[in-house]
Amino acid sequence: MSEDKSYEEMIDQLIEKEAQLEYTKASITQTDKQIKKIMKSNTYQKTASLRKLLPSGKEKDNYITYLQEQLLHYQSETVLLREKLFEAEKALKQYDYDSLWRYMKEKKDKGKIITELDKRIEQKRLADHNFRNLLEAAARQFQQEETAFKQRIFTKVLAGVKEHASEFMARAGLTKDAISLADVASYRSCMNMRVRQYQLLGTLPEYELDDKQTAYRFIKKQSIRIPDSPEEIYTIETLPEKENIVIKPAEGAGGRGVYIVYASSDIISVKTGEKLSNWSLLKHRMEKDLLENKVEQDAWRIEELILEDAANKVSGRDVKFYCFYGKTGVILEIIRTPEIKYCWWNGKGERIQTGKYDDKAFEGLGVLQEEIEMAERISKMIPSPFMRIDFLRSEDGLVFGEFTPKPGNYDEFNDNIDTYLGNLFIEAQGKLDKDLLQGKSFEIFKEE
Repeated sequence: MSEDKSYEEMIDQLIEKEAQLEYTKASITQTDKQIKKIMKSNTYQKTASLRKLLPSGKEKDNYITYLQEQLLHYQSETVLLREKLFEAEKALKQYDYDSLWRYMKEKKDKGKIITELDKRIEQKRLADHNFRNLLEAAARQFQQEETAFKQRIFTKVLAGVKEHASEFMARAGLTKDAISLADVASYRSCMNMRVRQYQLLGTLPEYELDDKQTAYRFIKKQSIRIPDSPEEIYTIETLPEKENIVIKPAEGAGGRGVYIVYASSDIISVKTGEKLSNWSLLKHRMEKDLLENKVEQDAWRIEELILEDAANKVSGRDVKFYCFYGKTGVILEIIRTPEIKYCWWNGKGERIQTGKYDDKAFEGLGVLQEEIEMAERISKMIPSPFMRIDFLRSEDGLVFGEFTPKPGNYDEFNDNIDTYLGNLFIEAQGKLDKDLLQGKSFEIFKEE
């Protein structure tokens, strides 16, 4: 167990034990008052003759002590029962996604989905409101407490409320004994706000590199290898029948509509892993992609097939760097055949779990330190707090693939990774702002 964890547990115990001690003292005092009140009551006075039958002297004192203990015991039981009742009333059963999907499908089919959404959204709003107020009330109990206790409680509350932290808790981050605001950061929230910025402004710097040919020109100037890729856009009918190529939608992401062509009789769908035995079947599958809206338009590019083992036709694995203006947060390594598998690494090249794709994990090969440094160097040349930089591994090193300003399903990271990446995003934005104010020009980026 780390020293920080031990210290936190000690503070937790001190907070609880001191409060329990004070509560016990107050309970004893209250019990004494109740006994005195009873002794002055009419009922007590009228039963004087019966009390003569009770033990006297020391035995009487012992009996009174016993009564006090019993009273405290029943009071504690009452409080415990009330707490259990409260917990039972506010407890919510956790359902798996498939159950909830079927439930909402039923509502949709019955024409009741709008009513259901309105009800659930209002429930969520009220629950969030009560939850935040509950945690805020807990934090306010410790505003004037000693620093160690205050820091511990505020940290726990901030981890719960995250970006909804009240101003008085955020203000505590600016004091002499500052409370850490690390837990308020959220990668998914930062990315959501970045997408909203895109909506409001019409574009953002990182989206300029979302175009494949623009990205290739940018990377070529940095003497980094790219696949051979004609700038021409093809339709299904004009697509040239070539070997050792990858066919991709001109606009698309996530492997949809992507095909690896080793030979005309040896083709694989990247998304499904399906093997296609001839060119006609490939064209049929591409037409199906269009009909099912898996691909938006009949516009395709081809590029050189990158292999990490040419003799055994092993396609180059994906190596995707989540970069935050010169700093790598996490790295995703993917193999796509015979089935898609994922492996995550941190910026130090250590294997980690992120909560995303945990059920499809494999032990990857990892990355070299110079490869991490290359990705970070590229990232520092882009005037954006975040960019995912994607490569393919060839037999002789990494080959640039594409830039991804908005990775798919960025909301699926577990809370720890979401917070970690959120802090990197916020830090990157601050460093970028500082560099811009100091006149950094980003000349290579502007040339595109």
